[in-house]
Amino acid sequence: MRVAIASFTRMPPEFRDDERLAHALRAKGAITAIEPWDDPDVDWAPYELVVVRSTWNYARKRDEYLAWCERIGDRLHNAPALIRWNSDKRYLGDLAEAGIRVVETTYVEPGAEAPELEGEVVVKPNISAGGRDTGRFGPATHDQAHELIAAIQASGRAAMVQPYVPTVDEIGETAVLCIDGEPAHALRKRAVLRPDEVAPVRDDGVGAAEVMYDPGLVTANEATPEEVAFAREVVAHIHERFEYLPLYARVDMISGTDGRPMLMELEAVEPNFYLDQVPASADVVADAILKRA
Repeated sequence: MRVAIASFTRMPPEFRDDERLAHALRAKGAITAIEPWDDPDVDWAPYELVVVRSTWNYARKRDEYLAWCERIGDRLHNAPALIRWNSDKRYLGDLAEAGIRVVETTYVEPGAEAPELEGEVVVKPNISAGGRDTGRFGPATHDQAHELIAAIQASGRAAMVQPYVPTVDEIGETAVLCIDGEPAHALRKRAVLRPDEVAPVRDDGVGAAEVMYDPGLVTANEATPEEVAFAREVVAHIHERFEYLPLYARVDMISGTDGRPMLMELEAVEPNFYLDQVPASADVVADAILKRA
């Protein structure tokens, strides 16, 4: 069995999820290599399965990336159709229409007039990853928020405007990683965005917000029964929508002001699994991959 783990050409060495997963697959007898999706010299034909992992530059060349996904076709997990949908954050609107609790979001398309802003808000693009081009603004800095909205629109993307939910500062985010529809482990992420600024980014191959490199940003955690049930609800909806059960999906949620889970983002393209924090899950993921193959 030959399995490729898809990464990208400038992957920084400090991120080790791919190596942990490759080791687990090799221990189970799979011939496994980590291959950059954006290297034109890679021959994907010998691989019976290609698993998207750290393809973290996809948002900067999305059309090229989606074309690559289509070329890999049925051997790719997650499936190309799911990746296409999930790589544009307008999917949150689809989920809201389907009755999933999501953070309230206003989409400001290119050329549209920016809305009046109230209270503390988050502004981000519909196509982005790693907290790039994302900011948090209180009433005193709404002018900066409008500047970011205009810059996102000028790039040809839609700007997303969301209320900043204060529970993020108080208790952080919960991320539940689901493998084949079942929760594998949970994580706690503290607040990423500082008040009244566009998140600073690091100038490297990833280009993520600087805080993403903080080793203490994310820790292993226990999800509540309600959070686990919510993660299952979201993944079940995706299964029904696409007639495809995601090999992996990370359901990132916060507690609403009523205490109930609310979706921040569904990560079904290239989420970090944080296997350093929960090493035992590498075997869970490897088993699921070999089952798909």
